[in-house]
This record gives sequence, C-alpha cells and structure tokens, in this order.
Amino acid sequence: MQRDRRRPTTAALRRRLLAGAGVVALAAWSGLAQAQTQPAAQQVPPSQPGPDGLGANAAYIEADSTTRTGDVITARGGDERVLARFRNTTLRAGEVSYDLNLGVAGARDRVEFTDPDGNVIFASQLQIDSDMRAGVAVDFATRFRNGASLMAATAVRRSQNVNELNYAIFTPCPICDAEGNPKQPSIAIQAEKVVQDESLRAILYRNAVFRVGGVPVFYLPFFAHPDPTVERASGFLVPIPSYDEGRGFSLEVPYLQVISPSEDWLISPQFNTDVAPFLNLQWRRRFGDGTIVLRGGYTYERNFGDFDVDNDGDIDRDVRFGDQTSRSYLLGHGAFDPAGPWRWGFTAERTSDKTLFDRYDIRDPYQDNGLYYGDERRLISQLYAERQTERSYISVAAFSIQSLRVKEFDFDTPALNVFESDGELPYVAPLIEARWEPDGPVMGGRLRLRGSAVSLYRDDYVGSPVLRPGVIPSGPTLGLPGVDSRRISGQAEWRRTLISPIGIRWEPFVDVRADVYSVSDLPPMMGVEDETITRSRATAGIDVSWPLIRRIGPGADLILEPMAQLSLSTDPDLDARVPNEDSATLELDESSLFRIDRFPGYDLLEGGMRFTTGARATLRWGDSRQASLFIGRSFRDEEQPAFLVPVPDAPTQLYDPTGLSSDTSDWVVQGSFSPSDRIRGWAHATIDSSGDIRRAEAALDGRWGRRNLATVSYIVDRSNPLAGVENRNYEFVQVAGQQFIYGNWGVAASGIADLERDLITRSEVGILFDDDCFRFELGWRRDNTQVRPSGPSEGIYIRLNLATFGGTG
Repeated sequence: MQRDRRRPTTAALRRRLLAGAGVVALAAWSGLAQAQTQPAAQQVPPSQPGPDGLGANAAYIEADSTTRTGDVITARGGDERVLARFRNTTLRAGEVSYDLNLGVAGARDRVEFTDPDGNVIFASQLQIDSDMRAGVAVDFATRFRNGASLMAATAVRRSQNVNELNYAIFTPCPICDAEGNPKQPSIAIQAEKVVQDESLRAILYRNAVFRVGGVPVFYLPFFAHPDPTVERASGFLVPIPSYDEGRGFSLEVPYLQVISPSEDWLISPQFNTDVAPFLNLQWRRRFGDGTIVLRGGYTYERNFGDFDVDNDGDIDRDVRFGDQTSRSYLLGHGAFDPAGPWRWGFTAERTSDKTLFDRYDIRDPYQDNGLYYGDERRLISQLYAERQTERSYISVAAFSIQSLRVKEFDFDTPALNVFESDGELPYVAPLIEARWEPDGPVMGGRLRLRGSAVSLYRDDYVGSPVLRPGVIPSGPTLGLPGVDSRRISGQAEWRRTLISPIGIRWEPFVDVRADVYSVSDLPPMMGVEDETITRSRATAGIDVSWPLIRRIGPGADLILEPMAQLSLSTDPDLDARVPNEDSATLELDESSLFRIDRFPGYDLLEGGMRFTTGARATLRWGDSRQASLFIGRSFRDEEQPAFLVPVPDAPTQLYDPTGLSSDTSDWVVQGSFSPSDRIRGWAHATIDSSGDIRRAEAALDGRWGRRNLATVSYIVDRSNPLAGVENRNYEFVQVAGQQFIYGNWGVAASGIADLERDLITRSEVGILFDDDCFRFELGWRRDNTQVRPSGPSEGIYIRLNLATFGGTG
C-alpha cells in the first residue's frame, strides 16, 4: 500500500507536516544506530540536546514530500534538496530513503554529507548502514577542513576506519576559482586505488601518478602520506637538493619519526657526490611545563677547500687535506616555565670545526634561544634561571662562547683564514641581574632599584677595546694571560612625571650608582697590581617635552614634539684599570640619546653636565599613513678622552667609536614613512661634527599587484678613520624581490653587495611558480663569502614547497 502526501497550498503548513513524517522515519534510524553503538547505560537522555540542538534519539528533516512503500520510507525535495540533521551530522540530497528492515539509508541526486568534524562528502549516490560504519558512494568527492580534496569514481566504506576509493585523485589545491568555476589543480596525485585508513591516519595509493598542472611527471607503484587532517605523522619529508663546489651535488633526505604527540625525531642524512655523507639529527620533546630541542650532526671526513694552486695558477677548489677524523656539531636549547614566578632554561651550542656549517650548508645554525644569545658566527652555551613578579625581576646565568669568526682573511686561499680564538672570549659565571620597584609612589614618583654582579675569566690576552689605552703594553703580548674581572653594581633611580596646564611634560629625576671591581692578571710590565677598584656617581636632572598637534586638513594631523634634558653628574672616575667588557659598542639613536646611561652595559658611564635636545615631527593622514623625522644632539661641559680607543692598525693613535667623547655628540637623525599600506621605509644615521656619517641604516619595502614585492636595505659603518688590515668598517647593500610576469609564473632575485670591498658576496636569480598551494623556484646562486674554506661557490638551487607535503624551505 502506498500513501502519497501532496503539497498543500500553504508552504509553512507543508513543511510542518512533512517534517513531522521525516522525524518519525529518521528517529527510528537514529535509535537503531544508537542502540548498536552505545550500551544502554551510556545513552544520552533524549531530553538532553546535543551540539546540534537535537536529543540523542532525535532527528530533523525538511522535504517537499514523503512516501512509504513497505519498509522503505522516502523523502523527496523539489526546488530545494531534502535537509536532514541527526547525530551532529547534516545530509542534503534530492532524495533520501531508509529501509526499516535492513537498516540501510540511501541518498541520490546532489548528495552532500557533513560529518561532526566539518569534513564534507559529495556524491551522486550514497548508501550507508544505520551505524554509519559501512557504505558505498558513486561519483565521490570530499573536501577536508584545510581545503584539500579527494575524489573517486566509487568509494566504499569498509569499516568505521577504512575508506576505499577506486580511480581516485587527491589534491591539496583549490579546484575552483574565485568565481566558483572548475580549474585544474596545480598539483595532484591520481591513483588506481586509494585507501584512507583513519586508524593509521594515512592515505595509501596504488599505481600513483603525480601531476603538475594536469601533466603527469612521476609514477610510483605505491605511495603514502598522512591524512590532511593530521598535524604530524611519521614519514619522509620533501628532499632538499643543493650544490657546492667542495661537496659536489648534495641531496638531504629528511625523515620524521613521531614518537608521541609530544615527542619526535628528525633524521636527515645528507648524501654528497664528492665527500662522505653527513648525518643530521633532531630530537624534540614537549613536557608539561617546557620544551627541549636538540640538534646534532656527524661525519667522518677530511677537510676540503681552496688550498692548492695548479701549474696554470688556478685555485683547485676540489681539494681535501688534513687527516680523516670525526666532525660534528651540537645545537640544543630548552625552556621550562613551571607554576610560580621561576623559570629556567639552557642552550648547548658547539661545533668541532670553525667552518663546518659553511661546508655542509647546515640550516639556521645561529638562532636566538635562551636568556642571552651570541651574535652572527658565535655560539653560546648557557644555563639560566629567572624569577619575575609584578614588582621584581632577578636572573642568574652562566655561559661560554665559541667563535666562528674570521680574524684575518686570506683572500687568495680562504682555507688559510685565521679565526678568532675561543680563549679570547670570556667565560661568564655567574651573571646576575635584579630589579625591584616598591608598590606605590615614593615622594610622588616612581623608584627603581637595580643590582648587577658578574664574574668573567679569559684564557688568552686581549688588548683593545677590552683594555684601556693606559694599560695596553707597547711590547710583545704573546703568552700573556687574559684579564679576569669581577663586578658588583647597585643603582637607584627616582623619576616623577608632571604635566603643566598647557601640556608641557616635566620629569625630574635622581640617579645614584656605585660599582666595585676586582681585576686580576693585568699586563705585568705596566707595573699594575691586581686591584679592587670602587667608583660612584650621582646624577640629578630633568626631562622636558611639549607635544603639539595641529589639524592641517581633512584627516591629516601634524604633531611636533620638542624635547630636552638637562643633567648634572659627579665625576664618573673612569679608572683605566677597569676593562671594558660590556660597553664596547654603542648604538646612538632616538631612544638611547636621552638615557642617563647611554652605554648598553656598566663598564663605561658618563658624568659632568650634559644638555641633550631634539625634536620629532610626525605627519599622519589617511588610513594609517604617516611620516616622522627626529633630529637630536647632546652637549657636555668637557670632553671625555676615556671613551677613545686605539686604532687597530695604528695603536699609538686614538679614535672615538662612540660619538660621545667630544663636548658635542654626533647628530642623531632618524625617520620613517609609510605613504600607503604597500610602501614603508625607515632610516637612521649618526653624523659627526664635520658632517661625515659615522653609522647609518636604511630600508625600503614595497608591494604591488597581489604578490609582487621588493625590498632594499643599506648599512654603513665609518667609525674607524684609518684604513688597514684590522679595519672593520663596512658598507653593504641588500636587495630582494619577486615579480610575476604571466599568471603564477614570475622571476625572483636577491643579492648582497659589499661596497667596502667592491664585491657581490651573495646573489641569486631564478624563475618561480607560485599559487595557492605550490611554490617552485629554480635558479642560479653564487656565494662569494670569504669565510668559506672552499672559496666562492656557485650552482643551481631548487626550492619546493607543497601544501600538505611540506617543502625544502
């Protein structure tokens, strides 16, 4: 017997009646599934709604008509598809049916099924059992949450965890353009059979063909990769090819082994055509209150690089010399932040060879981890602990440094470069820094107390800039011990802010500081004994600023802020026996110009009367567009010759690397601008009294189109006035950019030019393809950095980044 419910004249009444009939049918389906998958004791009470607002044994359906033929109930849609919601899932189709006897549901005509995780399945026909553990789909397609798609002629759900697809294709790329029209995915894998094993969280392929832009480029009889919903899974990552004239052609094959959700290993051997393989390892472990990352590498090989010159006078770059020995590196760090105010961490960074990272192209060896970090080509091993509260901070650390810097370049034979000795760098143990502020104002202002203590030990003698000119011996220094020093410092600063009725900001301040030094192993021929040295300084002054703003047009403001500081200090008593360990470099800029202590450390300090003045102008207009300029300078009552250091190539001559030794400081000029959201730039310079630039930096970034971009930066240091072998002045220009020419195809180029030596140190130029899920670069690279033992190197580079599969970087 067949019953047909025709459409009533009122749409609202029709939907109410048909929804009621659908609820009866799908409630029976849902109840059967619930009884089979859950013990009765664990069933959710029907009265308790789930995330979809329905009870555990409830369902909701919208349809234009429903019919029943025997045990089969069928719901059909008209202009709109049938909509069914049950058990946190959604089903849409032109027709939905359910067999009460067999417990099998079917759907056809534009089937769309969304599971509780948000994954969407499309099909022309779909059949699934009552507990949704097995089913069959025709013209199957699914879209994962990350945008990847999997399609097949037929799909069979063998069990709750295994899906089998026949004549399938997988792509991590969009398959439709912005207008919704179909498009060829950039990369795809086509296979005769694909098995998605949810228990393994992997997708397995048989007779897989890799396609790029629809063109087959590679075939594998078997292939597997993690399910796109998996964040991490064991398996091979994208290989990294490279070329070096010392190693030859290299291929790094990384393999990720996931031990647990909180631990994994990365095993990445590098195979080389001209030298022995190099094994890279990385172990990562996340704990409840911290993380440890350990990297290491090992090989057993001779050294190689520019060493011999053949009969024609040409340098032989493919030379191996020295003994065959173990060569390795270790780069590790850890950070732990348990409950409470304390946290601690460490870094462990060492390498057996000064040029190991360069010879084997180790990726990112110089990273900023831990409380302190070494600069470029210096490794730091440290152990530290910190305690921080709302009003106080204290840190305790100990560290040692390994230098990979070149001290004397051999431009003809880079393998004979002379490197900086590790014995010239200090062992620091301990280094203590502490700060404290009382809870509340003191005499209407803010009081800050600071303390610092450090102990440094050196094995080898180091002269300038650590030792002052007065204690540097004029004779031979070979065999002299390194100078050891210990320091304890205490400082108190009080500052109060007052705002006048017309907007002038007044900040009176008082600063008191005392240092105690213990210095040993000073050069004996100077007649200087090991000494304990004390010094103190008191400072009082005031900061004044007056920000003024004026509207100069619709949506445009001009802000002018003149500022000044007047300070008076006692004599700092800069004893020549105190080594300069932490104040050898000074970046004089807008922020440091108005500090009481403009040097970054404790070993140098200023005194006397000082007047510092400057002004900042800022123009703002439109939507976050602005330009600013700052100019400032400092004046003092007398010169500070203690800031002068010997010229490296003429030790009897002195020069000022700081810009503060004269009675007038360098001019500080600093500016930035961003006339649009696609262009921004900034610049900073210090200019001496004669108008010559001492140091300067500038950068400009620009974007146009959707993905075209370019950046150029410039940096120069002219602080050393005398040219020579030891002169470390520099001048560099760095450029990089990419321009798309046709669709997703473009060109990319980058380069670094050493203007001091008239040399392009690094350069790259290549073609690229880049779309939403695939980036490929192929080009030519040349490296002229003189630190490489193999000298200049050039060759082809390949970079590949694939959505879901990873990349070479």
